[in-house]
Amino acid sequence: MNQFNDIPNSTSNFPDKPNSSPNQISLLTAICIVIANMIGTGVFTSLGFQVIDIQSGFSILFLWLIGGIFALSGALCYGELGAAMPRSGGEYHYLSKIYHPLLGFLSGWVSITVGFAAPIAAAAMAFGKYISSVFPTFNYPTIIALIAVILVSLIHSQTLTIGSLFQQGFTVLKVILILVFILSGFILADPQPIQFLPNINDFAVIFSSSFAISLVYVTYSYSGWNAAVYLTSELKEPEKNLPRSLLIGTLIVTILYLLLNFIFLYTTPINQLAGQLEIGYIAAQQIFGNFGAKLMGLLIGLGLISSISSMVLAGPRVTQVIGEDIPLFKILSRKNQHGIPYYAICFQLAIVMVLIITASFEAVITYLGFTLTLCSVITVLGVFVYRWRCPDAPRPYQTWGYPITPIIFLGISLWMLIFIFQDKPLESLAGLGTIALGLPFYFIGVHKKLV
Repeated sequence: MNQFNDIPNSTSNFPDKPNSSPNQISLLTAICIVIANMIGTGVFTSLGFQVIDIQSGFSILFLWLIGGIFALSGALCYGELGAAMPRSGGEYHYLSKIYHPLLGFLSGWVSITVGFAAPIAAAAMAFGKYISSVFPTFNYPTIIALIAVILVSLIHSQTLTIGSLFQQGFTVLKVILILVFILSGFILADPQPIQFLPNINDFAVIFSSSFAISLVYVTYSYSGWNAAVYLTSELKEPEKNLPRSLLIGTLIVTILYLLLNFIFLYTTPINQLAGQLEIGYIAAQQIFGNFGAKLMGLLIGLGLISSISSMVLAGPRVTQVIGEDIPLFKILSRKNQHGIPYYAICFQLAIVMVLIITASFEAVITYLGFTLTLCSVITVLGVFVYRWRCPDAPRPYQTWGYPITPIIFLGISLWMLIFIFQDKPLESLAGLGTIALGLPFYFIGVHKKLV
C-alpha cells in the first residue's frame, strides 16, 4: 500500500511524469545549465580571504576538494529523487511528495521570491562592474546589469531551442576561457615558492577554525549543482539524463575549480592575493600583463552571462509548477505560444530588477545560504524517507555509495547550518522568517483550491 495515502493533504495525486510540453532539453544543455549555475563569481573572489589564514597550497586545494565531494554527494542524491519523480520544480516537488505539500510549498516560496532572483541580481551587478572597469566610458554598472537581465529574459521567453542554444554557447565560452587561463598559467607564468605536497603542519590547518570558516564559502561557490532538477519536465529521457547531467556537470566544475585555484597559487604571490576580491584579475596580470588582464576581465564578465542565463532558464520552472498545483498562483503557470512560462519569467525579472536598483540583494545573499542549505538537507534526508515509505517505487537510478553518500552530505550541511546560525544568528533568523512569510500564501491557496 502507498503509505502517502495516510498523510493529510498529501500530494500523492501530483503527477510524476511530465505532461505539459514535449521534452526538448538535451543532456548537453542540462550539463551546461549545471556548470553555468555553479561557476559564478565565487571561485574568482573567495581565495583572497582563504589565504589570509591558510597559506599552504595543499590545505587550500584540499579545502576545494572537500567542497567538490560535498557537491557531488548532493548531486548523486538529487539524481535518485529526480529520476524517481521526473517533474520540474526541484525541492518543491520532492518535498511535497515525500513529506507534505506545505513543506514543498515553503521551499518553492524561497525559490520564487529570492532563491533565484538574488543570485541573478548579484551576477548581473558583477557583470556590470566588469564591463565598466574594462570600458571606463560606460561607467554605468547598474544600467548595464539591467540591460543584461532584460535581454537574457527576452531570449528565454522565445523558443526552448533558442534558449538552449544560447545557454550552450555561453557556457562553452566560459569553459574555454577557464581552460585557456589554466593552460596559460602553466606556460607563461613563473612558478611561486608554495608547497602543494602535504606535510605535518597541514593536518593542524585542516582541523582549525579558519579551515572550517573557509569551507562555508567554498560550498557556496559550489552551489548550483542541483540546477537541472528545476527543468526535469522539459528534459529528454529525464530518468537517465537528469542524474547524468548532475554528476557530469558537478564533476567537471570540481576539476576546473581545483585547477583554477592551483593556477592562482602557482602564478601569484600569496601576499598579493591576501584580502583581495579580484583574484582572477590579479592572477591574469601575473600571467598576461595589464592589457591581457583587462581582456580576461572582459571575458570573465561575458562568462557571467551564462550564469544569469541558466538561472533565468531554471527559476521560472519552479514558479510554473507551483502555479499548476495551487490556483492562487495559476497565472504564473501560463505559457506563451512557444510553451514557455512567460508570466513566471516576467515575475522573476521584476524581482531581479528591484534587487538590482535597490542593491538590496547583498543582504539577501547573506542569509540565503542558510535557507537554501536547510532545504537541501531536508531533500537529501528524503532519500532515506522515500526509500522507507515507498520501497517498491520505481528507481531508474539509485544513489552511488548509499547510505554513505547522503550521510557525507548531511554531515557537512548540518555542521554548516550550526556554524552559520552561531556566527550569523540574525541573518539565519531572517532566513527562517522569509520561509514563514510563505505560510499565509499557502493556506490561502489551499483554501481557494478546496472551495
